Amino acid sequence: MQKVHKIAPKDHLKPSNLDGISNEQIEPHFEAHYKGYVAKYNEIQEKLADQNFSDRSRANQNYSEYRELKVEETFNYMGVVLHELYFGHLGAKGEPSEALMKKIEEDFGSFDACVNELKAAGMAFRGWAILGLDIFSGRLVVNGLDAHNVYNYTGLIPLIVLDTYEHAYYVDQKNKRAPYIDAFLKNLNWDVINERFEKAVKAYETLKDFIK
Repeated sequence: MQKVHKIAPKDHLKPSNLDGISNEQIEPHFEAHYKGYVAKYNEIQEKLADQNFSDRSRANQNYSEYRELKVEETFNYMGVVLHELYFGHLGAKGEPSEALMKKIEEDFGSFDACVNELKAAGMAFRGWAILGLDIFSGRLVVNGLDAHNVYNYTGLIPLIVLDTYEHAYYVDQKNKRAPYIDAFLKNLNWDVINERFEKAVKAYETLKDFIK
C-alpha cells in the first residue's frame, strides 16, 4: 500500500462578522461544504493507496474505479484549495497596492473594467469566478469555472476567488446572486490580495521561460 496523503481543514480561515454575508451563511459553507471536501479528498487518497481497491491494470476511460477516483480527486482537492483561497481573503481591509492597480489598468484598461469582468464571470459561471495572473503570459485574466475542476485555466495563479455556487449565498440571498457578489466585493481583504499578487509576479519571473 502506497503512502496516503491527507490534509487537514484550516480553521483559522473561517471568517465572521462580514458586511452583507452573515455568520449564519458562513457556518454551513465552511463547516459542511469546505470541510466536506477535505474529508472526501482524504477518503479518496486512502482508496487510491489501496492497490486492490483501485486496480491500475483495469483502468478504463469509459468506467473504472481508478478513473472515478481520479476524477473525484480533482473535484474535491480543487474544492478545498478554492475555498481556502475564498475564505482566506474575506474581511474588508486595505486597498489595491500601487503595483496591482497599475497591472489591472494595464491589462483591463481600468479598475472598474476589471471589476465588471469579474462580476460578469460571477453571473455567467456556475461554480467560480477567478482573477489571476497567468504565469505563461504574465497577464491578469478572469477565468470562470462551472465546477471546481471544470474549465480550469492551466497556469493561472488565483488572486481573487469568488464562489458562485448557491451554497455561498442561499442563506442570505436565496437565489439572488448579484447582491451576494456585491457583498463579496465589499469584504475583500486587499492586504491578502496584494501579497498574493507579489508572490504571483515572482512566480511568473521564475517560470516565464518554462515553455521554450
